[in-house]
Amino acid sequence: MKPDCSIVIRAYNEEAHIGRLLTGISQQTIRAVQVILVDSGSTDATLDLVRNFPVEVVNISPQDFSFGRSLNMGIQQARAEHVVMASAHVYPVYPDWLEDILKPFSRTQVALTYGKQRGNGGSHFSERQIFEHWYPDQPRPSQKHPFCNNANAAIRRALWEQHPYDESLPGLEDLDWARWAQEQGHEIVYVPEAEVIHVHQESWAGIYNRYRREAMAFKNIYPQESFGILDLIRLWSVNAYNDLRSARHQRQMMKSLKSILAFRWMQFLGTYQGYRQSGSLTWELKRAFYYPHLSDSKTDAGRKRSMAPIRYDQHTSAKPSQPAAGGPKKE
Repeated sequence: MKPDCSIVIRAYNEEAHIGRLLTGISQQTIRAVQVILVDSGSTDATLDLVRNFPVEVVNISPQDFSFGRSLNMGIQQARAEHVVMASAHVYPVYPDWLEDILKPFSRTQVALTYGKQRGNGGSHFSERQIFEHWYPDQPRPSQKHPFCNNANAAIRRALWEQHPYDESLPGLEDLDWARWAQEQGHEIVYVPEAEVIHVHQESWAGIYNRYRREAMAFKNIYPQESFGILDLIRLWSVNAYNDLRSARHQRQMMKSLKSILAFRWMQFLGTYQGYRQSGSLTWELKRAFYYPHLSDSKTDAGRKRSMAPIRYDQHTSAKPSQPAAGGPKKE
């Protein structure tokens, strides 16, 4: 039978997280789902854990990997009209995650939806601030810019058939596809109720490389854009200051001081290195990607919903093992 949706997961050495995500999928209110895992050469227990769940595995060699190529290979196997994409190191908070992220597709003009992301207790303070900025509580029924994130998003497969993901980009294949969709007159919808926890366990060098890679992709998508040394200094200063102010407000200043300064420096140094050879950033996308809230808004950790969250502690298959040493994270 045709599933209600297909879910494509990109993975590489994700034994610490994949069981929790697949357990979360099994607890959804939408049960008729096709789960496709695109594995790019995992050497840990990822594939052993996946065998405990009804998952179709697609293999791609590390040499052939790109974010766009792995998604295209996964979506090629999708049988449903709507395809949900999830990073292997996210997991849904509520059992209506799929229901909420698919709901806007009742309007035919909607091409893409994406949901809320937030960190966990092990996330860097600055990364939690970024998640709050990028993924607020307020929905965007038809946003004006193409920002989105394939760690927690969904698209119409029919539109993907017209325009697959760009396999040459080093990242931001989601932004590139969203821009194309908007240029064709389609809409992008942000759905905060479709909430996931996104776990990044990166070294400082990993954070630098992630933002450098995304900046290189952004420059490829928008060749006229640039990010100069003054942008680096200004945005590091402004974002670090706002993070420190929020940390003080939350009584986490001493605990988070070094992490905030280091994270923001690696973020914007990586961005600077990626943009060294292009033109100026548009204000709208600059604001969407980099600028923090200028208010003393508190975290939304106390936000209440009528839907009870998934109790992962009741499902032993969801418990993560120790992360494998080495190996880059994808997504």
